[in-house]
Amino acid sequence: MKVEKFEELIAWKKSKELSFYIYKIFKDCRDLSFRSQIERASVSIMNNIAEGFERYSKKDFIHFLYISKGSAGEVRSMSILGFELDYLKKEDFDYINNQSTEISKILSGLIKSLK
Repeated sequence: MKVEKFEELIAWKKSKELSFYIYKIFKDCRDLSFRSQIERASVSIMNNIAEGFERYSKKDFIHFLYISKGSAGEVRSMSILGFELDYLKKEDFDYINNQSTEISKILSGLIKSLK
């Protein structure tokens, strides 16, 4: 089955769910700088998948997937900081960390399949 829209990609679907979760968890966070950074990083994952897909160039798509992968790492890094600052409960930290790790692995597989 050929993927015709970025919305069909598992990595995009999972990153959208992660972004929604992060927005929900941090909606009342008073550290606006931290909140903005983790929200932007999470949205960057899904948006770079979409942008790369829409360019219709395998080289560009791979480039944007690498950017998405970097943003997934940024979300993981921010979640560690957020947990250590007591902005996150353990279960929220675990969810964000696990999801961003899984998304990163999916992106790695997608990149490998495109090369």
